Amino acid sequence: MNKKNTKVKNNFLSKNKKKVVLVILMIIILYSLYILSVLLRNPVDTVLVENGKLYLEEATTGYIIRNETVVEGENYKNGIVPIKTEGERVSKGDSIFRYYSNSEDNLIEKIQDLDKKIQEAMSKENNLFSSDIKLLDSQIESKLNDIYELNDLQKITEYKKDINTYITKKAKITGELSPAGSYIKKLIDERSGYEKSLNSNSEFVDAPISGLVSYRVDGLENVLKTDDFSKINKQFLEKLNVKTSQVIASSSEKGKVIDNFECYLATIIDSEKAKEAEVGDRIKIRLPNSKEVNAKIEYIQSDNNDIVLVLKIQECVEEFISYRKIAFDIIWRKCKWIKSTKFVYCI
Repeated sequence: MNKKNTKVKNNFLSKNKKKVVLVILMIIILYSLYILSVLLRNPVDTVLVENGKLYLEEATTGYIIRNETVVEGENYKNGIVPIKTEGERVSKGDSIFRYYSNSEDNLIEKIQDLDKKIQEAMSKENNLFSSDIKLLDSQIESKLNDIYELNDLQKITEYKKDINTYITKKAKITGELSPAGSYIKKLIDERSGYEKSLNSNSEFVDAPISGLVSYRVDGLENVLKTDDFSKINKQFLEKLNVKTSQVIASSSEKGKVIDNFECYLATIIDSEKAKEAEVGDRIKIRLPNSKEVNAKIEYIQSDNNDIVLVLKIQECVEEFISYRKIAFDIIWRKCKWIKSTKFVYCI
């Protein structure tokens, strides 16, 4: 009798276990269907979970549009000597660069020869302890140390120019203090004459507006303008034939001055978020160097199934100088993330 009861009891438990397993499976299936329906109702272009936050974003490419004024002179075939370096800020009226003069090589050779003679004469005057000379020596040494760490040719040229200026000032002071002053003064006067002749024969080009100096001129300065975005569409941009992240080559004939307060990014996308966007919306973008900056939607236009967006940027403008087209991420939204075993979604 006991064996029979035990067998019945085991059968009963086995049936109950099967029912429990079936119920659990049904719950999992129903929950999975629910989550799937939520995701289908609220699709996301890209989801990146990072440090407990969810980013709603999408990758795209954009054409850089800016207020920029090309500057050139009459002697552009002679080649330019930069006075201001790439990316340097200038005020209206500042000299940006000059053109080589016809007799420049001969004059520069004479100036360099005189510099050697002046240096030689000064090296023999070790008994001079003027505070001005000590300061100039310190400045020369500092510039020389900086040059060894530089890779920018324009900056190296600018530093060499500063060093020559310090040496000339030192030579003038030495000439006034030393017994051999008359000889050094004669060399300095001769050098000044050559330098004056060099400058008088050169054409200097000044900044018509204040902003950032650039020698990267690509011919699109008067094509991609900030005063009219209505012509921008997919066909217009593709005809420009610009490669993404390609550095604009430096010109040897002209330069330009760029508005350093703002620039624009024009992009063509077809996402749902783009179709929902409105002029004036504020978003963030992530640059190729992973830096996130604020942006405002300045212009929107439908282009068949695509959306033209023009974003206004007022941060890190100097980082765009070298490029005309870049890859970047539009960050539509950041929010806290809710995570289950298999799903991450934003509500």
